[in-house]
Amino acid sequence: MDQRKPFNADPFPYHHELELVIATLTNHGVGLGRVPVPGAAPEGGGWVVMVPFTLPGETVRARVYRNHRNYSEADLVAVVAPSPHRIAPRCGLFGRCGGCQYQHLAYPEQLHWKQRQVAELLRHLAGVEFAVAPVVPSPREFGYRSKLTPHFHPGGRPGPEGAAPPPIGFLRQGSRFDLVDVPQCPIATPEINARLTEVRARTQARLAAGEFARGATLLLRHAQEGVVTDYDAVITEEVIADGAAAPLRLRFLARDFFQNNPFILSAFTGYVRRQAAAGGARFLVDAYCGSGLFALSCAPAFARVAGVEISETSVRFARENAAANGIANATFRAGDAARIFAGLDFPPADTAVVIDPPRKGCDESFLQQLFAFGPRTVVYVSCDPATQMRDLKGFLAAGYALTAVQPFDLFPQTRHLECVITLGK
Repeated sequence: MDQRKPFNADPFPYHHELELVIATLTNHGVGLGRVPVPGAAPEGGGWVVMVPFTLPGETVRARVYRNHRNYSEADLVAVVAPSPHRIAPRCGLFGRCGGCQYQHLAYPEQLHWKQRQVAELLRHLAGVEFAVAPVVPSPREFGYRSKLTPHFHPGGRPGPEGAAPPPIGFLRQGSRFDLVDVPQCPIATPEINARLTEVRARTQARLAAGEFARGATLLLRHAQEGVVTDYDAVITEEVIADGAAAPLRLRFLARDFFQNNPFILSAFTGYVRRQAAAGGARFLVDAYCGSGLFALSCAPAFARVAGVEISETSVRFARENAAANGIANATFRAGDAARIFAGLDFPPADTAVVIDPPRKGCDESFLQQLFAFGPRTVVYVSCDPATQMRDLKGFLAAGYALTAVQPFDLFPQTRHLECVITLGK
């Protein structure tokens, strides 16, 4: 039985084609334009139509495939009048693979729009007008990603010469299930791409032999040991901290979270350290410390540092990393999520806290514990400015003031970025 919902034909029938001018880019990297609709109120300039892979100022022809309550989604049919900032994408799969949104946009303009999108999220989600600093660019526009996780599903697709091997790659643009076969990925490091050919061939042979009963995710992680494919391998990442005489060497499990653009990490961690120390605090708490990236890179600027993490494995690596790098003023403990600051003897008025939560942002329990502790400075690092700005409202209500907003482009060619906001009492 077909469970799909019937197409909503208001205000456009299925596959209706229209011409429109793209006015802006959303924070999801999608072009947004408006068109007049008979009977609809003209407020805001018309009915919103979202068209991926289009750029502000362009006139495009688009084909509607879905109508929502207050906007429509459409596929790009043709660019009638291109933006002067449109360039040829480097990847032949761009527009089909859902991994990149901006390969058709010149890199300086990617940075401009990411800065603007952060300012708009501040305004709309936190109700704040604040000057957002220019985005710190990645030293590499391509070939920067040190981790790649292609997916596959068993079962072939019928082809002219029989069943084709299942695709090994990433989600198709606009789909939650269909995969695009990705033999090479230009945003991954050259070392990963060199190894990808071998990994794909081995996986396809195993698929042909029927070894997989269900889909799976592969791992290719580029570290000091080379390109690692074992999820449980222990790997090493070097971070050259600003002003340090030697690089910080961090060991962790290949499957664990770690920033995936090593080429910008020096600038990124250096900024976090300077912001955390700028208010004069002598103590630092890293509340989502992982294997110790921020805690250990910030340690030279503080008398004492405490890292808290709910993962026992990550805490073990953080302790080993502190010892291996000769950092004696940092301690780490596995904390109960309900009692993050319990037992901490740092005076709040002399303490800075760094937080780098997952994409979903901070949960309410954590925020209430943080506000009850009441540190002098909070440096909030986020890979999703939308959830960060949602949380910012709680900080403002708790008496904190926003003092800096600095985006970093850890993910060129995509809509994603890291944003660091600093708050003080």
